[in-house]
Amino acid sequence: MKIVLASGSTTRARLFRAAGLDFETDLPRVDEETIRTALQVEGVSPRDIADALAEAKARKVSSRHPDAVTIGSDQVFDLDGEILSKPADPDAARAQIARLSGRRHRLHTAIVAYEDAEPVWRHLTSVRLTMRPLSGGYIEEYVARNWPEIGGSPGAYRLEEEGMRLFTAVEGDFFSVQGMPMLPLLSWMIDRGYLAA
Repeated sequence: MKIVLASGSTTRARLFRAAGLDFETDLPRVDEETIRTALQVEGVSPRDIADALAEAKARKVSSRHPDAVTIGSDQVFDLDGEILSKPADPDAARAQIARLSGRRHRLHTAIVAYEDAEPVWRHLTSVRLTMRPLSGGYIEEYVARNWPEIGGSPGAYRLEEEGMRLFTAVEGDFFSVQGMPMLPLLSWMIDRGYLAA
């Protein structure tokens, strides 16, 4: 079965390659901001918004690849019920990290798999992260060293890089923090017969 990753994320593609998957990518081109805003107005939880966005991506790309299993994923950054977006510039990154300093937040990650234009599997996971109290000077230096790479991350950090220094605790699946809960996905693919084990 052909595998299509409905994402333009280099991190998700790197995880797929690291797992030895033979796949192709196809950018979903869905209006995430409009979907997210509409769901927030309706009072939908951040966790369920992640699921809805993952499904929208998988559905859109699956229509172009009816012979494939299409994997859509999305991640929502939840600070006490408030959804934070990717920082637009270094100033926004500094402000966002300062807000997170000394606090706990959650990352909700969803995967939805489509076959023949129908959803066949989904998985949702939440990771709790506790950021250590950070000085203004360190935040300034951290952003200067790591911009623009951290601009693509909702929390303005990359846990697999220097961002690990920002935290005292991470409770949950490390791959989910990177945007793709790989272990449940691989288990499902093996059970389905798409991968050997």
